Amino acid sequence: MTDFRYHPEIAKLGAAHLFTPDLEKSVWFFHDILGMHITARTDTKVYLRAAMEREHHSLVLEAGDRARLDHVSWRVRRPEDIEGFNEILTANGTDVTVQAPDAEDGIGESLRFQAPSGHNFRLYYDVEKPDVAEEDRSVLLNQPYRSWHHGIGVRRIDHVNLHTTRDPAVTRDWLSDNLDFKVREYAMSPAGLIGAWMSVTPLVHDVAIMNAGPEDPTPARLHHLAFWLDNAQDVLRAADILVEAGIKPDQGPGKHGVSQAMFLYVRDPGSGHRVEIFSNGYLIFDPDWEPVEWTMKDVMMALTMWGPSDYIPHTDEHVMNITTEA
Repeated sequence: MTDFRYHPEIAKLGAAHLFTPDLEKSVWFFHDILGMHITARTDTKVYLRAAMEREHHSLVLEAGDRARLDHVSWRVRRPEDIEGFNEILTANGTDVTVQAPDAEDGIGESLRFQAPSGHNFRLYYDVEKPDVAEEDRSVLLNQPYRSWHHGIGVRRIDHVNLHTTRDPAVTRDWLSDNLDFKVREYAMSPAGLIGAWMSVTPLVHDVAIMNAGPEDPTPARLHHLAFWLDNAQDVLRAADILVEAGIKPDQGPGKHGVSQAMFLYVRDPGSGHRVEIFSNGYLIFDPDWEPVEWTMKDVMMALTMWGPSDYIPHTDEHVMNITTEA
């Protein structure tokens, strides 16, 4: 007989909360250059969302003494999934904090906890969806903001790439066992897992968990935060806009082997946080998808099919650029 017992689910990536030592310069970068929209601000925080997003925010910028990732938020599929995940995580030994609704960030009751990698996560369901001002509103009923309103005009948050000095295989398994993330692609070296690209949606990855190498001084870092554009031409247009603004892209344009997506990396000049401008790629709808394995002989193809690359594979470890700590 089929077992229809209830199981909580994560619906999607919600937001990233970043600290920046130069808040105004970071706001300029994400608002004026990337084209995100400010939905709320305080003396120390600014909340932003992209052109196709309806929730209160997908990015929080907070003033701080150094650049770092505070936490990553995920929206669950149903209100009761908050309690469901609390029970699962607590039973599996994770220290969970239940946070009351926060009127400032528009999020209802949420759960906060830490993954084995050292990265902080937050789960929520209830969230405010602020109205769009008339002068900013699209003529399209299915799109909140006018097309190409300002700057690059990123469409939505896409994924986060997290680096850890701890064994990434532990966090991969933990994400799978506790939060039901699916491994879509992964890379291996003789020493173990280089990285895993995982998702709860048809995307190849909502999150990547990568080996930062044991020499890094902090166990958990943000490698990059990615925002989506509609097509490859938009990525090339983004490169022009960045250069015209006096910002040299960090890497790209190019194409990844993993995900088959077009990419362009750039750093926020206010913080050094690395942002990926991301497009194309493929979606996964097969319920019996088998994870794709990349080994050391083809790992360079996995990371960069073509275009400039700063990824350096080794026989015993894999070193990648690291940015801001978690």
